[in-house]
Amino acid sequence: MAGKNKDQLIVLGAGWLGQPLCLQQLAKGWDVQGTHRSAEHQHAFQRQLVFADQQLAHQLDLHNAWWVCAIPPRSRHADSHYLATLKLAIELAGTMNAKGFLLCSSTAVYAQDNLTYTEQSEIKVSTARQQPLIDAEQLVLNAGGKVLRLGGLIGPEREPGRFVAGKELQSSSNQTVNMVQQQDVINAIVTVLENWQVAAPIYNVVNPAHPTKADYYQQKCQQYGTTPPTFTSDESAERIIDGSAIESLGFNYQFAI
Repeated sequence: MAGKNKDQLIVLGAGWLGQPLCLQQLAKGWDVQGTHRSAEHQHAFQRQLVFADQQLAHQLDLHNAWWVCAIPPRSRHADSHYLATLKLAIELAGTMNAKGFLLCSSTAVYAQDNLTYTEQSEIKVSTARQQPLIDAEQLVLNAGGKVLRLGGLIGPEREPGRFVAGKELQSSSNQTVNMVQQQDVINAIVTVLENWQVAAPIYNVVNPAHPTKADYYQQKCQQYGTTPPTFTSDESAERIIDGSAIESLGFNYQFAI
């Protein structure tokens, strides 16, 4: 495909998740631009995007592209201007004739009650962490975009056997995990873009395996020869995020958590 028909992608926040997405689609022959805050670029696809003085300063120039917002949750603190950045980015996408705008959100949008949550579950705000997630989703949905609610992310440099080793976790050993591997998320993003017209507005992206934290972290720590974590409680706690709806688009979870 040449000229105007070439697939094009803009990734806001080309970091741990966004950068491999950029690299994969580049390898498939797409035109790609991925943003970061730095003015110095290691890769040709990188572009600076910075929120300053209530405006977006940016180097983006791909028109008729798909837009994916993969700005990570840690950037969502009040001083990061996450929502203001997102609002301006959606407006910018509109002026650049974006084909669609996809937001990487989080399953932290759901309450902590021990239930099974689907995309149809009612969202009840009980933590400060939920509100910016809900507000961000609303901005995107109101603009005709779509939302992926991602489970706990694992993959290169995010191995559970390392990051929980020896810690005391403020949760129950019997709490179920809701995790997903990096490559499955990237595949889910591409699946939604490729099926945009028939895709639902919201999908959970969570691996169908839900072991308890005790079993899961025990196994992972064993793998890395690290000390398993301890827990503040042993209460039964089955909070399960159902990530099966996206499979109706032909997507399959392929990577073990």
